[in-house]
Amino acid sequence: MMNKRLKTSSDKAVVNVWQRQLGELSARNFAHRLGGSEDLVLRLDVHRKLDKHRGCVNTVSFNADGDILLSGSDDRRLILWNWETGKVKLSFHSGHNSNVFQAKFMPYSDDRSIVTCAADGQVRHTQILERGQVECSMLARHRGRAHKLAIEPGSPHIFYTCGEDGLVQHFDLRTGAPTKLLTCQTLDGRRSYLPVISLNAIAIDPRNPNLFAVAGSDEYTRLFDIRKYNWDGSSDFGQPTNYFCPPHLNGNDQVGITGLAFSEQSELLVSYNDEFIYLFTREMGLGPNPPISMSSDTSEMSDDHQSEESPSSMDTDEKTVPQVYKGHLNSETVKGVNFFGPKCEYVVSGSDCGRIFIWKKKGGELIRVMEGDKDVVNCIKSHPHTMVLASSGIENDIKMWTPKALERATLPQNIEQVSIPGRLIWYTIGDEDEDDEYSYDDYMFDDDDDDNDENDEDDEDEDDDDNDSDDQDEDDNDSDDQDEDDGGGDGDNVENENGRNCEDDDDANNRDSFLDGYDLH
Repeated sequence: MMNKRLKTSSDKAVVNVWQRQLGELSARNFAHRLGGSEDLVLRLDVHRKLDKHRGCVNTVSFNADGDILLSGSDDRRLILWNWETGKVKLSFHSGHNSNVFQAKFMPYSDDRSIVTCAADGQVRHTQILERGQVECSMLARHRGRAHKLAIEPGSPHIFYTCGEDGLVQHFDLRTGAPTKLLTCQTLDGRRSYLPVISLNAIAIDPRNPNLFAVAGSDEYTRLFDIRKYNWDGSSDFGQPTNYFCPPHLNGNDQVGITGLAFSEQSELLVSYNDEFIYLFTREMGLGPNPPISMSSDTSEMSDDHQSEESPSSMDTDEKTVPQVYKGHLNSETVKGVNFFGPKCEYVVSGSDCGRIFIWKKKGGELIRVMEGDKDVVNCIKSHPHTMVLASSGIENDIKMWTPKALERATLPQNIEQVSIPGRLIWYTIGDEDEDDEYSYDDYMFDDDDDDNDENDEDDEDEDDDDNDSDDQDEDDNDSDDQDEDDGGGDGDNVENENGRNCEDDDDANNRDSFLDGYDLH
């Protein structure tokens, strides 16, 4: 029986449990094997909704331990959550003038050092001080939106940013000024009307932190090696060491890239707008000098004709064709893409239809479609240690997914009917003067337990589809939120001489319980 081929993930799980009981499998390996089980993926369900932002939630990320979730929003606030209980540990204004696009903890900083980038182009650093106060400072600025940042694995000081100006900047928090590494240019003078590549994504190879990839408004992902940069500025660092692009998209000036992710095995995941998601290995690269770009006429020819004239197509075989993941819709927003599972066994992405799509990394089989948002799902982040997902999008809340469902989910009958286009773009910058609805307290701390209990009851009511009760609960929550905005509660907030909001003595006395995860001394 044990020697027979195991056909299902459930069979494998049973065998793993048996091996663990016999001592043939270590606890760590058992957790890893069970964590990657397809059965857990099929049982993912909403564990909790985190609902305190007043705008689209554009970024979610976990701390290294996985017990704190950091989120940023169009309301320009950052919130630190205990995602398991739904309690807010700390909430404060980011200092940005527009939508926060990404926020991350710096490693080995006791979760006190946070870096952010936003639609205002600013790159900012936030330090959480004693008693929960925060100190925000601007490090640099991009011309246009700054969409993404990437932290060097294991470094509490070094990170990179990219923006619509095509600029990649290198930051070391120990120094005062950033280093402008390069401005990403188009190939062979293409798109002369817009010679700079507007960058949407940046990622660092976890196995070799010297390598980082960037991508944006053309079809290529560019891989750079930081070791080739001369810090005295004496040479041109603008040349990538490798390019990545699916053969059929080479020369296609109608597509761009919205998301990048590296796996623990150095595989590169690339999400295209109005196209699909592709998985590249190092040998699939086009090298430092990619094939000559095809003209628009050539790109419209048949695949057979392309194979005769395209250098990349002539050398294409099964080993160099990237794995493709299909089914989602990526047309309207700058969506991320990610791996999922202890060994990156799965690929996850949001969609314009408001669903979350999960594929097997190997083979590209779509195994799960989940309702993630009433509009568009933009962000999906995997927990660093367990099979937990955090997702967010156009709605103001964050959904935490855990494998708690009693029944295994099945795919919708017709996937093509799931992805329906026609949504609005979310990241347009408005006039700062028109953003008054988000001008509430700079510092917000945990609600009292009664408020959290009410929120938990609201979630249960929503799960039960009790519409009348839901409407009443939402009215109650709106009233609670209004109280918070007005500085209500046990102690009213007052404004100090610098115009910053601060708590009264009662709020200050209660902070210790809100910051129980921090060493304040």
